[in-house]
Formats: sequence, structure tokens, C-alpha cells
Amino acid sequence: MHGRLLAAVALGGLLGGTARYGLALAFPTPAGTFPLTTFAVNVSGAFLLALLLVYLVEVRRRSGSVRPFAAVGFLGSYTTYSTWMFDTERLLGGGHCTLAVLNVLGSLLAGLAATALGLAVGRRVPAVAGDVRSRFRNRFRRIP
Repeated sequence: MHGRLLAAVALGGLLGGTARYGLALAFPTPAGTFPLTTFAVNVSGAFLLALLLVYLVEVRRRSGSVRPFAAVGFLGSYTTYSTWMFDTERLLGGGHCTLAVLNVLGSLLAGLAATALGLAVGRRVPAVAGDVRSRFRNRFRRIP
């Protein structure tokens, strides 16, 4: 069982890291500018992680290999602390202290907001879906 979970994390990590690298190549950050790609990746990853975990923990209540693959592997390597801090160090080293502080604080606050939004959306969608399913079933029960 441990080998299967390790393989799931490794495959997720390979795909998540590749996705991050691909986005960094597609949208490079010029020296001395705000690292928008890293920021967008980390904030979107925070949202997706919250959404995924609500589904796996609160809705589905089991995850099998999905949680190790998607949450730990894919999103763990898609969003990285090291890239965020490397970008911050480059800004500081280039004398862009305001951008460095904006990067640190903005990423933290946006990540927290994205997480809260992901949790809220994740908890709202099953309730709405259940309500729609219930209305659909009740409507068709009335047809003779």
C-alpha cells in the first residue's frame, strides 16, 4: 500500500512541477518586476487545494489515491514556497524592496483569500447540487 501511495505522490509531483515550469516558461517574469506567474500559480493552487479537500474530506469522505496524487503531489509541487522566496530574494537583491514586501504580503493575503473562497465554494456546490437533484426528483414524481 505504501508503494502505491508513494507512486501517486511522485506522479502528481511530476505533473504539478511540469505544469508550474511550463507556466513559468510561457509567462516569464522580467527582472525587477512583480512575479505575477508565481503569484497566480500559488493563489490558484491555494484555491484548488481548498476546493479539492472539501470535496474529498467533507463530501466524498474518502480519497484513496486521489488525495496523495492531487493534493500532496500535484498541488504540492505546483505551488512552491521555494519559488516564491527565490522571487522575493531576487527583488530584494535588485533593490526592489517595495515589490518584495508586496510579493510576500500580497501572496499571503491572496492565498488566504483564495483558500477561504475555495472552502466556501466547495461547501456551497454540494448543497446546491443536492437541492437541484431533489427538485428534479420531486418534479418527476408528480408526473402520472
